[in-house]
Amino acid sequence: MARDLRGVLDALLDGLVVLDANLRIELLNAEACRVLGVSSELATGEELARAGAGADFLHVARAVLESGGTQVESELRVPRRFAEDLVVDVAASPLFEDGAGTSGVVIVLRDCTIQRSLQDWVSERERLDAFGEIAAGIAHEVRNPLGGIRGAAEILAARSTDTRARDAATLIVREVDRIATLVDDLMIFKQGGALVLAPLNIHRVLDDVLDLLSMDPLGAGVKLTREFDPSIPEILGDFDRLVQVFLNLARNALQALDGDGRLLIETRTTLDHRLGSASGPRLPGVVVTVEDDGPGIPPELRAKVTTPFFTTRRGGTGLGLAVAGHWVARHGGTLRIGDAPGGGTRVRVSLPLRRPTEVAA
Repeated sequence: MARDLRGVLDALLDGLVVLDANLRIELLNAEACRVLGVSSELATGEELARAGAGADFLHVARAVLESGGTQVESELRVPRRFAEDLVVDVAASPLFEDGAGTSGVVIVLRDCTIQRSLQDWVSERERLDAFGEIAAGIAHEVRNPLGGIRGAAEILAARSTDTRARDAATLIVREVDRIATLVDDLMIFKQGGALVLAPLNIHRVLDDVLDLLSMDPLGAGVKLTREFDPSIPEILGDFDRLVQVFLNLARNALQALDGDGRLLIETRTTLDHRLGSASGPRLPGVVVTVEDDGPGIPPELRAKVTTPFFTTRRGGTGLGLAVAGHWVARHGGTLRIGDAPGGGTRVRVSLPLRRPTEVAA
């Protein structure tokens, strides 16, 4: 019995797009519709560039038409407004008609977003482990001398009759305490830090953050906007640590805005690409977006901003984003930094959605 070709194509795990010689879509299967974010009915007959594919896809298709040969590209990005960009491997081959040369292009799309996310997650954990080893060495070498310096300064302040000497000793004590606090913050990467997990409403976490931001002088003149998905159920997380994560991210955004602009905090669920849980099964995710319309982060600095002690701000410690990334990773999530549409910075935090019934699992 002959099978329906459309049913066979829709059963493929890879996306399939057939283009004519003018790079207009003749056919696409169900997976290609999902990847490109279009419907088959609306996309058929449209140019490839108007069907959700980026300039890189158009470049590949044109190269096939011009050369008559196969083109392969790895890790091209498909931008999406309400979700993380998809990462797709692309293979394109020419279609021929007798005596007419190349008459079209067949493009195969393989979604490797999950694989890339897992690789990034493993790399981030390895990076944090390396930071932890550095932190342990710093703490060992610094803490004992700091204790001696502080003790000597306290004795000097107690015994001195000169006001300037006492003020200098007090300053030494204060600065020693500040350095000790930085060392303690850095030790988070070695010790891990305990999570107090309980079912929580992520919007209560974010409401607390927004309440704090509304009283922060940095927020004066900045429009704070929330766009929350009311259908998100409770997740399993540490309330205080998540407040710390989103407060760090939001304050970074406020510093970039410098008293003028818009800060958006948005939530939604994502069901198409899932995060792995510690027990093995894959779980749908909750995505929290912190987005500003400030000057943005230069591409050459983006990979460095989550490195401890890396900062471009005068007086900054360079630990805010690093600590945020650490606690997100401890929750089994991911943190991604990119450009916001129209300028600015967009940070997306993805957390696994664990229902309260899964707490005991």
